[in-house]
Amino acid sequence: MAFLFVANKMRGYRNVLVDLYGFGSSPHPDCPLTVGDYARGVMELMSALGIKKAVIVGHSFGGRVAIEIAAKHGEVVSQLVLVDSAGVRPRRGPRYYLKVLSAKIMKKFGREAKGSKDYRALSGPMKKTFVNVVNYDQTPLLKHVSASTAIFWGKKDDVTKPYMARTLKRKIKRSALFWLEDAGHFSFVEQSAKFLPVFKAFVGG
Repeated sequence: MAFLFVANKMRGYRNVLVDLYGFGSSPHPDCPLTVGDYARGVMELMSALGIKKAVIVGHSFGGRVAIEIAAKHGEVVSQLVLVDSAGVRPRRGPRYYLKVLSAKIMKKFGREAKGSKDYRALSGPMKKTFVNVVNYDQTPLLKHVSASTAIFWGKKDDVTKPYMARTLKRKIKRSALFWLEDAGHFSFVEQSAKFLPVFKAFVGG
C-alpha cells in the first residue's frame, strides 16, 4: 500500500486521496514510469481540481512522490507529511551486490533472474517502473525541501528502516521527527491514537 494524500487548506480541509498509476483502480500506462512521472500526475490532478497549494501527505512509495513535489515544485506545498516514507537509498551489503552480479551474468546468457517477490508479481512496463523507482535515491533532493515537514515513523518498521527517518530529519531543514513505538511500516494505522493528534496539531498550525 502506498498513499499520497492532498489536503487543501481552504475553510477547513478538502481531502483528496490520490489513486496512483498502477495502484487501486488507476491503470498503469503501456510504458515505464519514473517518480517524476508520478509527481507530474499528482500536480495535474491538483490543477484539474483547482488546488493551488496544499498539505501533501505521503506514506511509503507515496512519500517518494511527495518528496519529489516538495523538492522540485515547492510553490504548491504548504506543509509536507512523510509517514514511513521511501526515498533514501537502502544500505546494501555484499550479498546484494553478489545477487546483482549473478543477475547480470544470467542475462548475458539469455536467462532472467527471478528478482524479489514484489518484482515477480509485476508484468510488462510495471517491471521497468519498479526498477526505476527502487534505484532512485532522492537524498540529494532533500536539501531543496523548504516546506515545514513532519516525519512519522514506526520504530519497528522493517520495510523503510528507522535510519532512513534520521536521514530525512537531518537533510530536510524545517523538519520534526515523531517516533511511533511498537509500530511497523503502517505506523499510522497501528498507532493511530498517537499519530492522529500530532498530525492534526501539525497541520492545524
